[in-house]
Amino acid sequence: MKYETQRVAYWYFLAAMALFAIQVLGGLVAGWIYVAPNFLSEILPFNIIRMIHTNALIVWLLLGFFGAAYYLIPEESEREIWSPKLAYLQLIIFLVGTLGAVGSYLVGIHGGREFLEQPLWVKFGILVGALIFLLNISMTVLAGKKTAITNVLLMGMWLLSLLWIFAFINPDNLSLDKMYWWFVVHLWVEATWELVMASILAFLLLKLTGVDREVVEKWLYVIVATALFSGILGTGHHFYWIGLPGYWQWVGSIFSTLEVIPFFLMMTFAFVMVWKGRKNHPNKAALLWSLGASTVAFFGAGVWGFLHTLHGVNFYSHGTQITAAHGHLAFYGAYVALNLAIITYAMPMLRQREPYNQVLNMASFWLMTGGMAFMTFVLTFAGTIQTHMQRVIGDYYMDVQESLSIFYLMRWGSGLAVVIGALLFIYSMLVVRKREIIEPGPANPVPGE
Repeated sequence: MKYETQRVAYWYFLAAMALFAIQVLGGLVAGWIYVAPNFLSEILPFNIIRMIHTNALIVWLLLGFFGAAYYLIPEESEREIWSPKLAYLQLIIFLVGTLGAVGSYLVGIHGGREFLEQPLWVKFGILVGALIFLLNISMTVLAGKKTAITNVLLMGMWLLSLLWIFAFINPDNLSLDKMYWWFVVHLWVEATWELVMASILAFLLLKLTGVDREVVEKWLYVIVATALFSGILGTGHHFYWIGLPGYWQWVGSIFSTLEVIPFFLMMTFAFVMVWKGRKNHPNKAALLWSLGASTVAFFGAGVWGFLHTLHGVNFYSHGTQITAAHGHLAFYGAYVALNLAIITYAMPMLRQREPYNQVLNMASFWLMTGGMAFMTFVLTFAGTIQTHMQRVIGDYYMDVQESLSIFYLMRWGSGLAVVIGALLFIYSMLVVRKREIIEPGPANPVPGE
């Protein structure tokens, strides 16, 4: 660690990993309910488990982003965090809000809007926490050195927080309600979060490869421009069938097709930087997660998103297991793997150790990535069959679901692999093995220009 206040990130990463474990275990239980529908039906209904699974995903990813910001901004700005006390207060607010939301769900109190089910007081708590965060990092950046990485990260975080205001808007008109709902959900994951992803990935590649900063910054600005250009109007692919004007079918189809470009650029960016790299960093696990995040994001968000984004295809596939296949692989690649990359990079320094347990860490990468890839293929096959039986032939929904039971069983098996990989990752981060250091080899002499 170069700055003492970077230690704030350690507690954010610990909280993120704890919620990560809860999230994947909740997903495993939800996956089993697809196999045995009456499992826990009276004690813990499926809709409650799904809320915990999806809400824990959102919160732990946000905690990972916050931790990454508190770790990298001091190094980029070359100064301590403006107020560590505010950073810890923000973490407490988020954890109290998370526990309050889960407690509310367990007793049947929720807003009923997917991903935005939180009770009103929890939504306000999240808003207060976000404002504290924005004040803290903005004051830190304004008082220190400005770089492309901090500029892009700051822009992503500001937009992310401002878009949360739409979570409070809940019109009586269902079409308007869904439109504002997508302003949060889509413009987070397919616009502002992409800026956060690109900045964290740029920081990691800068540290791990030793490529010149100006090369990284040029790539970063191009990625950001394409992400915002395609992502904002790409929201239209959610407007096809919710009662909005028909022109959104063409706007959504065209611009959401272009959303493949920033993810392809991020994948290319990662591999080109490694190829041009002038140093061989000892933390091989962090480099593996960085390359893996950009690659899986391209396939999950880019390729699998494109498979059913054109309105002529989406008319049949909308809301089937194809959507679930895309959602799982996209979230895992773009944001889960990226958070695990920055945690893998930062935790050894936060704990003042050399890179450790890398073999276990890299094994967890292959377990989780392999499990998620198999889950995606299984759900894609299931969704294709579901689309044909339900939307083309016209079979009853529950009859179709019964026909897909073998796919749901395979999906649960792949989910088990993901859970084992997640627990292995957490173990590799928290339990230190001495003398397990992968030594750097000779540096790559290719210039970073």
